[in-house]
Amino acid sequence: MVTTLPKTDVVIVGAGWTGLAAAYELAHNGQRCVVLERGSYRHDATDFAGPEEHDELKYARRKEHMIDTPVKTLSFRNNRDEQALPMRRLGSFLPGKGLGGAGIHWNGQLWRPLPSDLEMRSHYTDRYGASILDGMTVQDWGVTYDELEPHLDFFDRICGTAGIAGNIGGEIQEGGNPFEGPRSAPYPNPPMKTPPPLQRFHDAAQGMGLHPFQMPSANVTQSYENPYGAQLHPCTYCGFCERFGCGYYAKADPIICIYDRLKGHENFELRFETHVLRVEKSSDGQTVTGVTYVDAEGREVFQPADVVCLNAYGLWNVHLMLVSGLGERYDPATGEGTLGRNYAYQTIAAVSVIFEEDVWSNPFIGAGALGMTVDDYNGDNFDHTGLGFVGGGYISANQTNGRPINYQPVPPGTPSWGLEWKQALRETYAHHVGIVCHGSSMSVPENYLDLDPTWTDDYGQPLLRLTFDFPDNDRRMAAWVLDRAEEIARNMEGVRHISTSNNAAEGEAYSIVPYQTTHNTGGAVMGTDPATSVVNRYGQHWDYHNVFVFGACLFPQNLGYNPTGPLMGLAYWTIEHMKRDYLPDPRPLMDA
Repeated sequence: MVTTLPKTDVVIVGAGWTGLAAAYELAHNGQRCVVLERGSYRHDATDFAGPEEHDELKYARRKEHMIDTPVKTLSFRNNRDEQALPMRRLGSFLPGKGLGGAGIHWNGQLWRPLPSDLEMRSHYTDRYGASILDGMTVQDWGVTYDELEPHLDFFDRICGTAGIAGNIGGEIQEGGNPFEGPRSAPYPNPPMKTPPPLQRFHDAAQGMGLHPFQMPSANVTQSYENPYGAQLHPCTYCGFCERFGCGYYAKADPIICIYDRLKGHENFELRFETHVLRVEKSSDGQTVTGVTYVDAEGREVFQPADVVCLNAYGLWNVHLMLVSGLGERYDPATGEGTLGRNYAYQTIAAVSVIFEEDVWSNPFIGAGALGMTVDDYNGDNFDHTGLGFVGGGYISANQTNGRPINYQPVPPGTPSWGLEWKQALRETYAHHVGIVCHGSSMSVPENYLDLDPTWTDDYGQPLLRLTFDFPDNDRRMAAWVLDRAEEIARNMEGVRHISTSNNAAEGEAYSIVPYQTTHNTGGAVMGTDPATSVVNRYGQHWDYHNVFVFGACLFPQNLGYNPTGPLMGLAYWTIEHMKRDYLPDPRPLMDA
């Protein structure tokens, strides 16, 4: 028997960055908001405090802050000829669970999209001709950088982002990224410190005519109060950012930046341990009526609402839409349908640099966004003529951690155990830095999301099925950018040994086992044409106008950057149009 609750104005699925931002803005706009979170309550002050939080085995290896695959998982295959199998253990990506979602264990690397990234199909077609995109389903986002800029700026201020602006109002600024789009204001806080290995990367890159700058960081560098009144503290460089919560209030996250300023509001209610089964459609065929979920006691509950916001992790948003029948499922055989189309990931390669004994890196002094970066080979910041690929990536020397279980840099060929391994690690540990090539991912017809016909979960629903392998375009791009990164490494002073790795190397299938990034994108993409997108440029569903979708599932293809900044810029863009245009007069905001 289903229990029906009193109707609310807005029901929000997910209490991460986008869900709490929507709840804050809509609640303060007079809307009664009910937020449903699959996980449980947790808080920086009580759950993430050191030294207990600095348990590498519990959080980095056993992934305590991430989803439990026996409860929520998906199936995976590289292509349509394979039988998909359930992901039994987390590996390639690490979705979060509980209050704050994956915004708790992120690194804090906070980027903006390049203007050309948001108009990719039209930009590349205009510059190189349409044939350069043959075989790819990349498309324009339907929103421009100039339209998103005020919202990207607002999120910078929510997080207290630290860095040096490279372009303010069209004027290039020394020390920043000269390739970025124009900013309306500088970063709220000064950049992070520069340890010796990162300075050597800076000097080598600059000597090659490149444009190094310090990575934009949501690891705050001084005491700061955000626009909601949240207080953030200076980073201690403890090296426990990725896979960990921050008990120092130094890494911006959804709990301290938004939730603490929202809890107790009369228009806000947050329910934990609520597993949303489906969005319920109305008989008019144009709207939905609310969501049905299972509560902590196993009871099925229907929450009616005037508006439904899907703010779960991007993969789970797509899964919920698929099981609810919100849109036409994508069929790779015919190219018809949009729901599940344009899944993309991230393309990672790296250079491992071992310095001479007199060059100390001290990797235990680190932070999630402590990096020195060049953007010269990202997006279309360089001429792609004759290269055989589109896209690119940033190259960054990062000093994120030196934790002893995961951080064991040794030269290639070193035995994996024993006396020789111990000796090599002893000689290398304090003299090493990693350089990452953080590359884009192009959408192609054979990479997509759908429902698995074989595997189901405990609720009897089919698992989400992920079909993905690295496109040939991305393999060529990763190899080319990796060569550029290796060249920088060889120009760094005091280098003793260099080795490389490439997850997208030619002949190597994508593997869901080793960690790469938690940057899954696409599946419910945005646009201006309902034939190629699930939602319109405002994040509003084309078929059900009172459904709004948030997160990286909106990306038509993935950038060379981490997705948090762009997805939050989109979130505040959508929220603005909900408040200004939709809620006063509920209707489709664009003609289909």
